[in-house]
Amino acid sequence: MSSTVLVTIQADPPKRLDKALARDVPEAANLSRSRLARLIADGAVRRDGAVLDDPRAKVAEGEVLEITVPEAAESHIGPEEIPLDILHEDDDLIVVNKPAGMVVHPAPGTPSGTLVNALLGHCGETLSGVGGSKRPGIVHRIDKDTSGLLVVAKSDAAHHGLAAQFEKHTVERHYKALVHGVPDKADPRLKGTKGVSFEDGGIVKITTQLARHKHDRQKQAVVWDSGRHAVTRVRIEETFGQPPSLTLVDCWLETGRTHQIRVHMAHAGHGLVGDPTYGGRRKPSEAALGAEAAGQVKAFDRQALHAATLGFVHPVTKELLRFEARLPDDMAALLETLRKRA
Repeated sequence: MSSTVLVTIQADPPKRLDKALARDVPEAANLSRSRLARLIADGAVRRDGAVLDDPRAKVAEGEVLEITVPEAAESHIGPEEIPLDILHEDDDLIVVNKPAGMVVHPAPGTPSGTLVNALLGHCGETLSGVGGSKRPGIVHRIDKDTSGLLVVAKSDAAHHGLAAQFEKHTVERHYKALVHGVPDKADPRLKGTKGVSFEDGGIVKITTQLARHKHDRQKQAVVWDSGRHAVTRVRIEETFGQPPSLTLVDCWLETGRTHQIRVHMAHAGHGLVGDPTYGGRRKPSEAALGAEAAGQVKAFDRQALHAATLGFVHPVTKELLRFEARLPDDMAALLETLRKRA
């Protein structure tokens, strides 16, 4: 069954219908900008009974617009009984620690066995309907072979509120990564890399634009005259080898673009261990690391990247929440071997 949302246009409205609705729609309706755009296109917005399907239509102060919101459709994605590592769950959201190797959302090459399938199996009917279909509210993602923390919305209010925080870049996200070389500001090559700057506390800041690679649509690339703004900060936590040839770094995101950390670290000349796409073909040094450690580094079969910390304001209770996930077994075992050499 559909529902009706009434929107009263307030003083000094934007010149366009879509922008006016985004500003004045009641917060309780939990309608995002993208959802409103689809509703306009579908002819679900009316003024005095007349359909408004042009997002550029003009509106006036005091007008009352009627939005018909259809009931969320059932998702075509099936539930599956897949174990989840749950750090927190309430009526509005769930925080999970995703294992490496699990895809977040079904795609043509991975129709099942995903995090969404697992969430459908766990959550049942308590799912967000934002976007027009009943589904877990995926508001951010991490790559298949990246492990770590994700927050997923169960209610429409949580989905709307979490999406707003990610859009404003107020969510705290720290990743642990094992990279080749040492990203030290004393390195003259790093100092000369475009987009790289330095902040107090030994922080390396990488600022670029990111866009799809011209020749490989599955990859992202650093660009300068197009794409999306991307900022990553990096701090050294631990170095390995004599002389140092690998580094455990703490990376945190100001923005959250596809493959951002992997692309930025490769751009800085410090690709991630095990990254088949951006890591390059750098071989670990047996002289610096020892034969056992170098062999483990060479055999590491995924990007050594883990979403370790996630902090945000609960979109409903307004409580500040912060979660940490320990390193997965494969990364922990590799670091233990590297420390033995040290």
